[in-house]
Amino acid sequence: MEKTAKILQENNAEIMKIWQNQVVQEVLASKESDSIALYNQLPDLINDIARLMIRYDKMEGFNKDEKYVEILKTSEEHGKQRSTKVYYTAEQIVHEYIIFHRTLSEFLISHDGYSEKVSDLLKYVIETSILKSVGSFSRSIQDMQEKLIGTLAHDIRNPLAAAQLSLEMMKQDKTGEWTDKSRIAAQRSVKKAINLIEGLMNGITVKSGEGMLLTFESSDLLKEMKFVHAESKEVYTREINLEYNAKNIIGIFDKTAVKRLVENLIGNAVKYGSINKPITISIEDEKDAVAIKVHNWGNPIPPSKQEQIFKFMGSAKRNKKPASASWGMGLTLTQIVAEAHGGNINLVSDEKTGTTFTVNLIKQFNEVGKRRAKLTFVLENI
Repeated sequence: MEKTAKILQENNAEIMKIWQNQVVQEVLASKESDSIALYNQLPDLINDIARLMIRYDKMEGFNKDEKYVEILKTSEEHGKQRSTKVYYTAEQIVHEYIIFHRTLSEFLISHDGYSEKVSDLLKYVIETSILKSVGSFSRSIQDMQEKLIGTLAHDIRNPLAAAQLSLEMMKQDKTGEWTDKSRIAAQRSVKKAINLIEGLMNGITVKSGEGMLLTFESSDLLKEMKFVHAESKEVYTREINLEYNAKNIIGIFDKTAVKRLVENLIGNAVKYGSINKPITISIEDEKDAVAIKVHNWGNPIPPSKQEQIFKFMGSAKRNKKPASASWGMGLTLTQIVAEAHGGNINLVSDEKTGTTFTVNLIKQFNEVGKRRAKLTFVLENI
């Protein structure tokens, strides 16, 4: 099969162009993908198939070859990448591979490189590639769904616990001095829990390319951060300071998602920071953007963990704790919220300066209304 392998290697780009044109015509979801995303890993698949053909003139033993293992890994990456693209389904991924098989076969036939052995190898490799790709696609969607639901369920406990505490204070308040304040706090906490439950229900319907459902509206983000600061001082016994450089910060934000983001950063700062030094929240108005920083002193986050802390969808493998597990489920969604606002989140942590998470948001990146954040993760070897 060396002749066929040579045909594939020398005409890789042409074959991929034919495949891509056919996919765009036949697979509806591909119309929403840019050409780079559509192309992605499949050129490597052609080269790996060609190398298998050079090594094995017969079918025996090739499925244990390292190149065959690489083909399966490539297929898993293909499925995982497709899970970040809106409108893709498992059926459409299968359709892509069917077109890929057809394109290879027709091209080889037209170039006198097709035989029964070639047919058998292509059928076996592509069928197993389909299984790996679809499996990886489904696991990636399920992973995102589980993280959304897990994060929301985790966060629901906090306002419910606060509401329970307020009710207990009302029960113990014999003089009535704290009853009104406790009732207002309980109502506020229950309202927050209800909003989170609504988010939990939305998280159940995650599809390819979709993250959490966000509601964008014109808001004064400084006002919301003042509220988070005041509530945090009520919840925690630690000293928590708030710094800002503007009277208000108006923009189009999902204020609930941003508040939850900052609440989780504060919670982690309380949990992992020094109990003898204050936590500082700072909000910096930067004309078209806003930077929110949460700083704490204490043991820094090791450099190895800093590199992995936001890569919560970095692997499609199951039964594997996310890199940020030790930093709380809420932290795993901060990057999605930041990117949905056209921004990002970064981390600086060392002995000298302490630990600072900085969330950058663009004020007018979104229009008013509801939309789902983009599903993102860092592609890496599986």
